[in-house]
Amino acid sequence: MRLNVSSHTVAVHTEYVSALGWNNNDLYSVADDRVLQKWDKHGEPITKVCTFSDSTYPTDLHWFPTGRRQQGATIEKNDLFVLGCTDGSFKMISKTGRVEKTIENAHVGALTALRWSYDGTSLLTAGEDGFLKIWSRNGMLRSTLLQLGRAIYSVSWSPNDENILLTSGKDLIIKPIQPSSKHSQWTAHDAPILKIDWNPVNNLIVSGGEDCKYKIWDSYGRLLFQSKALDNIVTSVSWCPDGELFAVGCFNNIRLCDKTGWSYCRERTNSGSIANISWTPDGTQLAGGGGNGAVVFGYLVDRRLHWKNFEVILDSVNHLKVLNVNTNELVEEMNFRDRVIKMALGFDHLIVATQSQCHIYNVLNWGPPVVFDLKDTVNLITQSEKCFLTVDNFSGIQVYNYDGRILCNPKFKGLRADFLNSTTISLSNDYVAIVDRSDSKSIHVVELTTGKPLPEGSLTHTMEVAEIFLNSYGPANERKIVLIDRNMDLYITPILKKNFVKLASMASSAMWNDRTDILAAIADGKFVVWYYPAIVYVDKDLTTKTRISRDATDFGKNSAKLLTFQGTSCTGRRADGALVTTSIAAYPIILYQHIEKLQWEGALRLCRHVKDSILWSTLAGMAINLRELKCAEEAYAAIEEVDRLQYVSYVLHELPSAEARNASLLLFKRLPDSAENVLLQAGLIYRAIKLNVRLFRWERALDLAIKHKTHIDTVLALRERYLKEWGREENHPKFVKYSEGVTIDWEKIKAKIQQEKDKER
Repeated sequence: MRLNVSSHTVAVHTEYVSALGWNNNDLYSVADDRVLQKWDKHGEPITKVCTFSDSTYPTDLHWFPTGRRQQGATIEKNDLFVLGCTDGSFKMISKTGRVEKTIENAHVGALTALRWSYDGTSLLTAGEDGFLKIWSRNGMLRSTLLQLGRAIYSVSWSPNDENILLTSGKDLIIKPIQPSSKHSQWTAHDAPILKIDWNPVNNLIVSGGEDCKYKIWDSYGRLLFQSKALDNIVTSVSWCPDGELFAVGCFNNIRLCDKTGWSYCRERTNSGSIANISWTPDGTQLAGGGGNGAVVFGYLVDRRLHWKNFEVILDSVNHLKVLNVNTNELVEEMNFRDRVIKMALGFDHLIVATQSQCHIYNVLNWGPPVVFDLKDTVNLITQSEKCFLTVDNFSGIQVYNYDGRILCNPKFKGLRADFLNSTTISLSNDYVAIVDRSDSKSIHVVELTTGKPLPEGSLTHTMEVAEIFLNSYGPANERKIVLIDRNMDLYITPILKKNFVKLASMASSAMWNDRTDILAAIADGKFVVWYYPAIVYVDKDLTTKTRISRDATDFGKNSAKLLTFQGTSCTGRRADGALVTTSIAAYPIILYQHIEKLQWEGALRLCRHVKDSILWSTLAGMAINLRELKCAEEAYAAIEEVDRLQYVSYVLHELPSAEARNASLLLFKRLPDSAENVLLQAGLIYRAIKLNVRLFRWERALDLAIKHKTHIDTVLALRERYLKEWGREENHPKFVKYSEGVTIDWEKIKAKIQQEKDKER
């Protein structure tokens, strides 16, 4: 990916361009020549909107926000912007250049920075006087949040509009808008900080300053990335709206960077220092204001996607070409009427979203695409094997099949579609999972057939959730979700029955295999692969025996991100932007193919041939989960798990009924309540009582005996024998009460037990 940078050949502004901002597809810029200029999206000047009075020297400009719209709501037009000035005032101006309102003496000295809140209800201003103030939409002063002893050069709202980020010399400060709340402050740079930006989608902060560096921080002030010292002072930074990219402006150059910090490209400009950078709402284009009066336009081009042997390249704003990387041949070329906004390639389909339409291509034949109209600009596309979803600010989340038919439009209370990205939403063939932005400990799971959240409610974790990953393998009732939380711990849980189990610590990334239930992750400096992650719910002690782990030095010392996991090949990106590919053995995938077809003999032959304990352990877990006990018996024997082998043999050869075997396997999975329910539903009361006795759940065993009016004497006899062996006296009130009226006769008890067993046979 790179920026195609251009500027108008004839200077429109004669002096320093101090501020600019996009209003849909039109750019408005203002400079020290006091001219408000309007430009089209191609970088051509449209008209000089107005010229301000001699006393008005602008410092900052921000359009009233309209991007934060709710599904189906009436959209208020973006016709107003606010302009800060060196005399300490700010003006509310329409797009025609008419000054609607002027607030004089808002600050002593220059007003250096201003920003509307995301909901448009508040205006934040900062000045050379060190004051930080909040105003109403109509320009009424609400509060003075902070007073510093130095100028504030840049400010930004937090995603939830509850905190404010500001500069103070070399320090960054996060100030809550609640007056009684304490602010956090840390030294961020070695010289004064000139520009900051806080992205609402990824919740990350970027800062740049006179130390010639730019840095990335999380919302807690932890440093995630620090650049090397550049050749010149960093004069501007700005996030792309979707949070995947940001731009850095310096003297005569603009740098395009990934959200993790590494640079895609650096483009030379003839503009002087880039004082401000503004992105279009769709994130495909930016503009920068130069110190010599030039306005620089940059277009995102050379975007690339890969799937199997195909590479898709966006080489201009509306032209795609498809290459076969194996033969280096051009497979297809596509021209679109409008600018391409988003693309996704996977599961044998290419999805292209332009400004007005969505195109669906089948990569197996590259025939005419399925095309349907869009109501708004698409912010995100996510795919699964049978469907894909789009996210926009008008319709929210919409799930389609690959024929272009809409499947559902998931909605729930508090959904903010404009804050979603690829880490906070995940799609499978039957569910979509979404992290709740208002409570990031909660994950909402929506069923695609109904479009409604599961009746079981949301999945609630103990920590804030950073990333989620739904698996797509297997039936819907076995769907699982993997998450990475704020502490970088990796957890797994079924979505229908919450049971969080920790898999790893210090995990920077995870990815499900596209064809199987194999899970890969970068954790604690290692590349880790779980052949059968569901083993934690089948036989947890075998978790480490179904996992491979090897050094991840190829992925670098810092956090790496896994991008794809197709077949045996896993591709990731290092912190410096380099792509790294590693692979796993093909045997686990072949094993999954056998299990999927219920070819147990073929699975056994494979394991006998490979003679790998990890593969045998994987087979053992799969066999237990699918109740294939003969296969499990041989697998446990191969890995020398004698105790498990004995138990499986007991279940297979000694239990007469299917219900008893199913209950015993549930007990093996450490689900005693489920095992008890199976036995009770089958009328095997004695076995249910004996199960609780073996687990030393004496009170539950007695309750069952009383409820079903049978084997009360059996429970009391077993309890008496147990206490006698340990030399203890009975002191439980319920057992004392029933012992008084029951005579224990072991002959009768044994006869009843034998009668139950004979009846079961």
